[in-house]
Amino acid sequence: MTASQFDCQYCRASLIGKKFMLKDGNPYCIKCYDRIFCNYCEECKEVIGSNSKDLCYKSRHWHERCFNCAKCNHSLVEKPFAAKDERLLCSECYSNECSSKCFHCKKTIMPGSRKMEFKGNYWHETCFVCEHCRQPIGTKPLISKESGNYCVRCFQKEFAHYCSFCKKVITSGWITFRDQPWHKECFLCSGCRKELCEEEFMSRDDYPFCLDCYNHLYAKKCVACNKPITGLRGAKFICFQDRQWHSECFNCGKCSVSLVGEGFLTQNKEIFCRKCGSGVETDI
Repeated sequence: MTASQFDCQYCRASLIGKKFMLKDGNPYCIKCYDRIFCNYCEECKEVIGSNSKDLCYKSRHWHERCFNCAKCNHSLVEKPFAAKDERLLCSECYSNECSSKCFHCKKTIMPGSRKMEFKGNYWHETCFVCEHCRQPIGTKPLISKESGNYCVRCFQKEFAHYCSFCKKVITSGWITFRDQPWHKECFLCSGCRKELCEEEFMSRDDYPFCLDCYNHLYAKKCVACNKPITGLRGAKFICFQDRQWHSECFNCGKCSVSLVGEGFLTQNKEIFCRKCGSGVETDI
């Protein structure tokens, strides 16, 4: 190589006795090489010279001194880090800013540690414990109350009701009858055994009956229409001697006027208003 060939490829300055860089077989002085080929630092916007270490992440470049956490400014060189919204954060800052917080202790659940999720909230595995025995619940069955989460055993011991029929614990909705709890599936008609949880029912001697069974077995019959008298939903009825009427059936046997709250007359098994019953033997 002649003296003229040993010049900077860009500025043509002699490189004899000077430091230089080769690029594609061509020599460049340090100044030209840095300006043409070196990257610019993402942080300070200055060139990362050939005599400096160039740290690269996803096509972005930093001086070694500028490769720091965007929040705490601690160096990230040879340390774990994460990116959020194009910012680089150390593990601790990323966890504090982006990771879930434990519902119980309010501290950050660090990346890589096991967390428990329940009803949209998160717990450290060691914080997700039974409110009574304080043992970790993990993935075991649990029952939740306003006061906290409970393992099944503690919930049954502290809060559970027991079905009046089968004597087993009730863990969800139930029926109350005669101040006693029943499983919905155990609350059956004492006659035909069908479920009564969503049915109207009557009771006799502390036993529940569906309307059909009660009417068939126990209900009095209206003298006028011969249909059962149940008294459901506050329905009124009239009793006289050993006979009963629906309120709407208690009418004069001749003119059909209502006798509810009115004086009436009887003859044999018939009832009459005073006008129609004039001359009959009995006056009520």
